[in-house]
Amino acid sequence: MFPRRVVLGVTGGIAVYKSCELLRRLLDRALDVTVVPTENSLRFVGAATWEALSGKPAISSLWQDVSGGAHVEVARAAELILIAPTTADFIARLAQGRSDDLLSATVLTAECPVVIIPAMHHQMWQNPATIENVRTLRARGILVMEPAEGPLNNGDVGVGRFPEIFEIFDFLGEHKLLKSDLLGSQVVVTAGGTREMIDPVRFIGNLSSGKQGIALAKAAAARGAKVQLIAANIEESLLPRDKAIEIIKVGSTAELGRALDGLSSFDLLFMAAAVADYRPAMANSSKIKRDGSVRSLDLVENPDLLAQLASKQMSAERRGIIVGFAAESAIDEAAAREKLNRKGVDFLFVNDIATNEVFNSDSNGGILISRDGERLSLQYQPKDTLSHALLDAVAQGIG
Repeated sequence: MFPRRVVLGVTGGIAVYKSCELLRRLLDRALDVTVVPTENSLRFVGAATWEALSGKPAISSLWQDVSGGAHVEVARAAELILIAPTTADFIARLAQGRSDDLLSATVLTAECPVVIIPAMHHQMWQNPATIENVRTLRARGILVMEPAEGPLNNGDVGVGRFPEIFEIFDFLGEHKLLKSDLLGSQVVVTAGGTREMIDPVRFIGNLSSGKQGIALAKAAAARGAKVQLIAANIEESLLPRDKAIEIIKVGSTAELGRALDGLSSFDLLFMAAAVADYRPAMANSSKIKRDGSVRSLDLVENPDLLAQLASKQMSAERRGIIVGFAAESAIDEAAAREKLNRKGVDFLFVNDIATNEVFNSDSNGGILISRDGERLSLQYQPKDTLSHALLDAVAQGIG
């Protein structure tokens, strides 16, 4: 799985202002970023800027949360620590194993990958002490990116310049800490469960929480995609607050259908929403009162939105890849393949809701079958890691 929870450490060099743009680009990838600035770095860019950009408190001192052990908690939550810019002084302190501020203590506590992006005067970078310190850090498994060559802040020219943002992303990608295979792609995800109203207070619905669709949206955004999340009756607290994810809220199957009809084009669609197969033939305009009588409910079939969309895509000038989802009481691969062909989709992910807890769970698993007859078994696992596995399986078809 690619890291989503990132600690962005910033140290006290003039290049720290460039990390504001780095933070924005990390957030554009739907990454969960916590900024940990050193106190010296705050002389260049203040805590208010980091908090405004990240939407989170920027903790800089070991003394801000003594009882909570901030350095332990920050390190425990992190899946990647990225320190940019990293000064010669901070490199030296890391090499010595110092832990006299929050950022160095966090690094010393962490078990996740640590990446440092040096930025300093070229003579400092080429000093034997810095060369030895960098060698020490690399020997310990810390990834150190080579600084760029170019004009420095005092007018000199040399190696020590803060790299361009795209170069940092390329470096992270080379070390499999970030994936950009969906950069520039348009991904649509439906999530949650549709509701069909019986009267103003009652409805036919299902148990889908939308967590799998949300995990897919976040994973696609983290890999560079622009994402539209069509959310059907999802609890507000679960919805992502990522700039790369546009949220379209719907309630019924008809509303979901209109949202899908409004799509101009897409590269990849995950139809993860649990769509009601039936709706009441007529919904009461007022609440049905209990009167002791026996009542029946006439149901009519809803349109097959997935099949309709797949059929529409067949005649489209630009055809996107469609991945359908099927929750079954038992996995019957022959029936699943028949369903894939009947729906006209490119892939069908089938999960067994009887064997494993799926609805409203944080985990999921099943099999992914393709139009070409291929089959991939995906073990029961957290929905965020499953999302990346699904993207890995289908992204190669995007071009």
